[in-house]
Amino acid sequence: MKYPIGIQSFDQIREDGFVYVDKTDLVYSLITTGKVYFLSRPRRFGKSLLVSTLACYFQGRKELFDGLAIADLEQDWLTYPVFRIDFNGGPYTQPGILEATLESYIANWEVEYGKNPLDTTITDRFKGVLRRACEQTGRRAVVLVDEYDKPILDVLDTGASILNSVGEKRLLEDHHRELLAAFYSTFKGADEYLKFVLLTGVTKFSQVSVFSGFNQPMDISMSEQYEALCGITQEELETYFAEPLPRLAAKYKCTIEEMKSWLKRQYDGYHFSTNMADIYNPFSILNAFQMNVIRDYWFATGTPSYLIRLLQHSREHINELVGKYYEPALFIDYKADVERPLPMIYQSGYLTIKEYNMRMGTYLLDFPNNEVRKGFLSLLSTSYFKPKSKEMSSWITEAVMDLDRGDTDSFRRSLTAFLASIPYDAHGSLKDIDITEKHFQYTFYLLLRLIGVYSLAIHCEDRQSYGRVDCTIELEDYVYIFEFKLDGTAREALDQIEKMGYAQPYVADKRKVIRIGVNFSSVTRTIEDWEENS
Repeated sequence: MKYPIGIQSFDQIREDGFVYVDKTDLVYSLITTGKVYFLSRPRRFGKSLLVSTLACYFQGRKELFDGLAIADLEQDWLTYPVFRIDFNGGPYTQPGILEATLESYIANWEVEYGKNPLDTTITDRFKGVLRRACEQTGRRAVVLVDEYDKPILDVLDTGASILNSVGEKRLLEDHHRELLAAFYSTFKGADEYLKFVLLTGVTKFSQVSVFSGFNQPMDISMSEQYEALCGITQEELETYFAEPLPRLAAKYKCTIEEMKSWLKRQYDGYHFSTNMADIYNPFSILNAFQMNVIRDYWFATGTPSYLIRLLQHSREHINELVGKYYEPALFIDYKADVERPLPMIYQSGYLTIKEYNMRMGTYLLDFPNNEVRKGFLSLLSTSYFKPKSKEMSSWITEAVMDLDRGDTDSFRRSLTAFLASIPYDAHGSLKDIDITEKHFQYTFYLLLRLIGVYSLAIHCEDRQSYGRVDCTIELEDYVYIFEFKLDGTAREALDQIEKMGYAQPYVADKRKVIRIGVNFSSVTRTIEDWEENS
């Protein structure tokens, strides 16, 4: 079986015999029921392949679709003029690159369809090209824009500037936004010449006027009908990848069902509508089958620089954002506010919908899977604690092994030593007034969440009928229930576990339940007192 890793061309996948998960029934529905669309998905989720598939369809390349669902749906296979714009490549941090990119596309199209010398602006020239293409071919044009938002994301919150025509300095971010808004406004003026328009990207800049120049596209990012348009569903995984599943299971000496559960925990968990259909990250799952190894493939390809910039000076920590219900406007539509990173974290794929409250119309957000949880928390931890990445990874491995074998003494010693090694100024954005309790809470949240990646389950600040448990970690043979105090006593923390009945859900559990009370000192910034009971 050939896996199309890094291949985003539909024609190459089909002609060269790579495995293709058939989405063409959804593609046909998209084409025949609407005209102007917008789709937001995380990076490496198949947006470019979707654009390529649409281009091949509108070019009338019927032979590429033989054997696929659309072959039984489409009868005419007409050819339309297709205009593809791909913003993936340009280094848009440099002034003038966006203008040069647009100029290149327009100039090439004018070679094919002619040029009106009276059209001088990019917008007028683009509209003229669309009109002439329609007149010359007798069919309306198709416009496909891939990663429409990258020229903005590249310079978001960088402070990069440009001089305008009168010598005044202005942010390159604002300049790009206005330039793109003007360019996309072409769709409104050229509506009569257009058959179909799709814009894809990571973010939806609906509150910063990128789409203000033309009628708002139909946003299918959270559409129940198109939730599986990109990515791989559980049914598709078992249908198209029945061959590599047994091989991967044999490698890890487990059953096929156990391997399915492992893959689900590692790469599944994305939800893009209230249907809550599980969607796998296609890049990671294809790499796992190709390499026959379970690794963190998607996260290893890099974290978007714009997200790192936002997180560095945001006053909201990840523990304050996950595991909470939100109205959709708070995380779907991005507003350029560096103190509110939630929309960018969600749209970039580091958080996803985990539950939907139909009565309240709110969504619970959390990490989609173990790959993302581990990678994102490791990134935050390295930034927060400032240890060498090798030290962090080594400590986590040893901590998990200690807990696996029930060696709480070793775990306590290593945790105490690790906390003591963190510089006092580890997190520069914390003011003196915050350095105590907030620092303490976030420190333990990051460390225990990272340990929890290797557990069967982890619950931080989990609500029970009796109260809120600070942290519970479930392993194969042990269940650890932690309660933390700041400048109190470990006995107070342990008594709270007993008084509030935090261990009650595990009364009938065959595993050994260990209750641990921990006191953290705001003076030494490490563990001062520790008591446990089992």
